[in-house]
Amino acid sequence: MKNGNADVGLIGLAVMGQNLALNVADHGYTIAVYNRNYQRTQEFMAHCERAEPSRVRIRPCAELAEFVQAIARPRRIILLVKAGAGTDAVIGQLLPLLDPGDLVVDGGNAHWLDTIRRERELDAAGIRFIGSGVSGGEIGARFGPSLMPGGSAESWRLLEPVWQAIAAKVDPATGKPLEGAAPGRPVTGGEPCTALIGPNGAGHYVKMVHNGIEYIDMQLISEGYWLLKHLGGLESGAIASIFRDWNEGELSSYLIEITSDILQQQDPSGDGFLVDKVLDAAGQKGTGQWTAASALEQGVPANAIAEAVFARALSALKEERVAASVILQGPEVRLEADTVHLVEAVRDALYCAKICAYAQGFQLMAQAQKTYGWQLDFATIARIWRGGCIIRARFLQKITDAYGRDAALSNLMLDPYFRDALHRGQGHWREIVALAVRNGLPVPAFGSALAYFDGYRSASLPANLLQAQRDYFGAHTYERTDRPRGRFFHLDWPAPDRPEAEAGG
Repeated sequence: MKNGNADVGLIGLAVMGQNLALNVADHGYTIAVYNRNYQRTQEFMAHCERAEPSRVRIRPCAELAEFVQAIARPRRIILLVKAGAGTDAVIGQLLPLLDPGDLVVDGGNAHWLDTIRRERELDAAGIRFIGSGVSGGEIGARFGPSLMPGGSAESWRLLEPVWQAIAAKVDPATGKPLEGAAPGRPVTGGEPCTALIGPNGAGHYVKMVHNGIEYIDMQLISEGYWLLKHLGGLESGAIASIFRDWNEGELSSYLIEITSDILQQQDPSGDGFLVDKVLDAAGQKGTGQWTAASALEQGVPANAIAEAVFARALSALKEERVAASVILQGPEVRLEADTVHLVEAVRDALYCAKICAYAQGFQLMAQAQKTYGWQLDFATIARIWRGGCIIRARFLQKITDAYGRDAALSNLMLDPYFRDALHRGQGHWREIVALAVRNGLPVPAFGSALAYFDGYRSASLPANLLQAQRDYFGAHTYERTDRPRGRFFHLDWPAPDRPEAEAGG
């Protein structure tokens, strides 16, 4: 097919696509854009004419064939379209127009198994394919997202210059995001928040886990706010100030920062604070569910991440909860006399639970690399999450350091820094969970993270009885504490004398 001179192509001009296209153009690349509804393309270009200095590097295309012809070979084509069948449909339309060696990049929230399949199918046709997580929302897409590509090294070499240019940048020494980007004036210097994650579906898998961690991070913050409100008797403006103070310390993060901003926002349609008028029914798009399901499938105890998903599901039952609130009784909530102590305890509980939440996410990725044959660099993953993405935080530099000290670290909680932090803060963490339970306030994220911590640090668990029960009704066998691991036994429970035999013996 005819060869054009655009450096990059992008299909899909919803908000994310528009902003990523502008980001690419700001970094000096000429980009061809296409949307199946050409009116949206025209509206985008009208906006560019009014407000975007880099508009001269954006080339609108009305037809798909025209779009493909506009791009220099080997072509680099980014897809930001609806995940699932929508992505497959676009690839199906695109494939006959491509030449061997062209690269297709799926930047949507694709399921990693779909990405594995698509790479295999396109490779058979001589087309390169990368599935890349893109995190940071519309602002991140516009001025620097965290980018998590998965694919072959050859495909990455073709995409790498573009991805490194448009990714968020951080100070390599401190890990702090470099800010100040504006239309036509991108941030320069710094360390880009992107790297090749691994082959085929690795990038989309890591992005999925990122989203699962995002779920639990948000749930923990929300529970902390709820405890300060109901046990401290604090109004939203005062809690906003507390979160603002926390953002200056070890809890410093994008989510803590925006929480402070949200809590201080006055209601534009009435009196008081906006957050007090927002309905307590949270939505979800599915990647948190994927994370919880993947943990279950692989036998990884990511209970806190799963609880964050279930908490949203429970919140959606608003009418049922309102009805139940007048039927099901609980304890009277009592305000704590020492608000200063409560604030300190909630802060420590939040940090400890956050450590456990990230430990679960990295434990899940460690198992996934075994399942799918990937080689994941966890220090690199933490490093590219330091800027651009929703979970960006000072905390991630500590994770980068931990895996830098020990790349084979079996659990984040075992790193000396995090171990010491858990030892210091767990007294307050336990106090907060107990206080919430006594007052009948639900804290599924704080509580499940604490159960994970206590379970992981326990040399013995009641699973001995559980396994004996399984042997009793299902002859599932058991191992013995006084025999080497790997030897299994079964008791003939129905027999009068209940003899024991070694399985396979």
